[in-house]
Amino acid sequence: MLTTDRSAARAPVSVPTARRRVPPAVAVAGGVAALVVCAALSLALGARSIPLPTVIRALTGSDHGPDATVVTGLRVPRTVIGMVVGGALGVAGVVAQGVTRNPLASATTLGVNAGAGFAVVTAIFVLHLARPVEFMWFALAGAAGAAVLVHALARRPGDVDPVRLVLAGTVLTAVLASWTTALMLASQRTLDEARFWLAGSIADRELAVLVRVLPFVVVGMALAVVVAPSLNALALGDEAAHGLGVPVARIRVLGGSSVVLLAAASVAVAGPVPFIGLAAPHLVRPLLGTDHRRLVPACFVVGATLLLAADVLGRLIARPSELETGIVTAFLGAPLLAVLARRTAR
Repeated sequence: MLTTDRSAARAPVSVPTARRRVPPAVAVAGGVAALVVCAALSLALGARSIPLPTVIRALTGSDHGPDATVVTGLRVPRTVIGMVVGGALGVAGVVAQGVTRNPLASATTLGVNAGAGFAVVTAIFVLHLARPVEFMWFALAGAAGAAVLVHALARRPGDVDPVRLVLAGTVLTAVLASWTTALMLASQRTLDEARFWLAGSIADRELAVLVRVLPFVVVGMALAVVVAPSLNALALGDEAAHGLGVPVARIRVLGGSSVVLLAAASVAVAGPVPFIGLAAPHLVRPLLGTDHRRLVPACFVVGATLLLAADVLGRLIARPSELETGIVTAFLGAPLLAVLARRTAR
């Protein structure tokens, strides 16, 4: 007995230590550098690779050859649109996870993207729309309707169950996907117009489409910045947030509105690109912690980087053809969702 006690006394004591995080300035600089690299690759790589000096001369206006025309006329709009769409999806994801207190929440898993996509395909089927610039209001209506329906399905007396939110979003996504497929099979014209858009892509998009949806992105981003401090309190639970003076219901409405606006704008431009909003917050939190005042701008940068990286990868995989960005993100994001679901269960 004495020997055991002495052995225990000599045994090293394990003291839990806080995870050492990267200084915010270093993390931000790294994220911006990664975004710049992905933007440069987006301008240089494609069906035909263009040397970086030629890209720089095209951007400065000192080169007007065929390669420069490809850069300024096709790849610059594509890159700018990819940055805005990816950033919007990243912010929508972190706000969705903060509002629902569920690490699996995003515009994809909550059915918001599916609602926007179904509404746009319905508009193509009924109104014979053909241009993405015409999709915004239908995407907004579909996203808002899906968000309200998922919230209603997940609501319980006095609270909203975070687990039921994702379950309701998954069920609604499956239902809307089947309805969308039925509309496309009922009309060859709808199938031709919608199938590539539904795959999720920023190819052949004009800056006029981005200009049309930019006000919605700006308002959605502004709402995300406004609710960010309150999301920190909301993470403690509704009762604790109430005790700290946070208007929980109002914050959920404003945060939900931010997610709907950002997701609808993204879907209107690029189609339903999955998993960007799910992945971005999980990449940022280990570096910057859980303060949403830092997470919101950081997720914009990371979301933009992820989408541009996926778009460049899609160009290189099937060269000289291209693989749609949404297919690449779905292929890479599905294993991520499985890992996150397993970690959340533990």
